[in-house]
Amino acid sequence: MEKELQKRIYSSIIIIPLSLFFLIKGSVFFTFFLSILFFVTLYEWIILCKKNHMDKILGSIFLLFSFFSAYQIRDLQGINSFILVILICVFTDIGGYIFGKFFKGPKLIKISPNKTYAGVFGGFLLAVVAGLVYDNFYYPDIPIYLETFINYSTELRLLIFILIISLVSQIGDLIVSYFKRLAKVKDTGNIIPGHGGILDRIDGLIFAIPISYLILIL
Repeated sequence: MEKELQKRIYSSIIIIPLSLFFLIKGSVFFTFFLSILFFVTLYEWIILCKKNHMDKILGSIFLLFSFFSAYQIRDLQGINSFILVILICVFTDIGGYIFGKFFKGPKLIKISPNKTYAGVFGGFLLAVVAGLVYDNFYYPDIPIYLETFINYSTELRLLIFILIISLVSQIGDLIVSYFKRLAKVKDTGNIIPGHGGILDRIDGLIFAIPISYLILIL
């Protein structure tokens, strides 16, 4: 367990700065990075569903829309919106892991035996904290006479957005866990030491990003 945790930490030290570089650079750099992620994720999905052609086709179409949504959010809504969605999903995972390990308690569902109700609550809690804290770093200055009304209105909408995306992220995690259970595999791949495959790491994101895109454009 300790060696596995060390692998995760070392992998994250490399992956996070690298991902941020392509995300911040944008333009062709981000397109290249997103394309690589898409093809690796698509490959892992096809291998995972090799016995079910309909799941393979529908999942591939969904992945295409998910990565298109990621590009659109970064390109049209800006880097802050994109990072906000990523933070919500990442801290949903972290909250779920920490609260699930510390408090344990009743299991959530059989298809993902490590998920607990405490983990679900922890995921929501850390996602809200991370989202609100990050929002304060880029929220623009506004006139004093509008500050109270706009802050209340904006933060309420932001809170609802965070809760929706956190929920979708957790549902996405469960959906991918279901397909892994059907395929009788622990991970979708082994490309990232200690983490498994790309799909294992972005299972919540591939569902949260399309929903985020639809909410943001509406």
